[in-house]
Amino acid sequence: MKLRIGYEISYEFPQPTPLIGMLNVHYSRVADLAEPDHIKTFPSVPISGYRDMYGNWCSRILAPAGRMTLSTDAIISDSGLADDIAPGAAQMPVEALPEEAILFLLPSRFCDSDRLLDLAWTLFGQTKPGWERVQAICDFTHQRIEFGYHFARVTRTASEAYQEGQGVCRDYAHLAVAFCRALNIPARYCTGYLGDVGMPPPYPPGDFAAWFEVYLGGQWRTFDARNNEPRIGRVLLARGRDAADVAITTTFGPNTLAGFRVWTDEVLDA
Repeated sequence: MKLRIGYEISYEFPQPTPLIGMLNVHYSRVADLAEPDHIKTFPSVPISGYRDMYGNWCSRILAPAGRMTLSTDAIISDSGLADDIAPGAAQMPVEALPEEAILFLLPSRFCDSDRLLDLAWTLFGQTKPGWERVQAICDFTHQRIEFGYHFARVTRTASEAYQEGQGVCRDYAHLAVAFCRALNIPARYCTGYLGDVGMPPPYPPGDFAAWFEVYLGGQWRTFDARNNEPRIGRVLLARGRDAADVAITTTFGPNTLAGFRVWTDEVLDA
């Protein structure tokens, strides 16, 4: 299966403003691209790049004053398979975890698992460790939070999402990740493209999506508390401790978002 993926994001800047973007397909999926998903800017400006501590590709831009648009449009191959389900995947004891997973047991800016420790054990302590426990967390989170774009708030933590019972996809991921970490399950936040392949219409407006991965049975496995069902066509952009690590764009100065479009569409043979 092939997917057309891309975005067009416009800002108004009152002054020259530095910007960091995490807008390129993750290195683990680069080989699936028909051609590089270079960031295009209008007006044209230089772009430099680096890898952060998680291996995500970061692009540095000095946006000029006025309106600036970032965009890309690319074709990527995908297996066409839904997220894997592995009911037998076991939780590993902390002392047996690889070093790369230990970081994702700790509280972070938005995944304040220390505040949810007692609640997590009260809610899920009687569930079977492993896949069943993580799925129970997803089921609870899916029911606890009411989705709505008008509920979006960039400062909301996992504990606040639990208390308020509302949010967007990042809040579902943050709360589920925090519960997992409170229960000694390594969990990391993911962001990327996720279209509506295999889903019935009507389709919502395109957007970037958030989901999470947990370390079970010796490997990282995908879960999605927002949709809470296996989905087709995830394309990873970046992963980290929480949304603070993998913001699509981080701007270092005042600005106004003037336009935002994202697409993830199946390419049908003519």
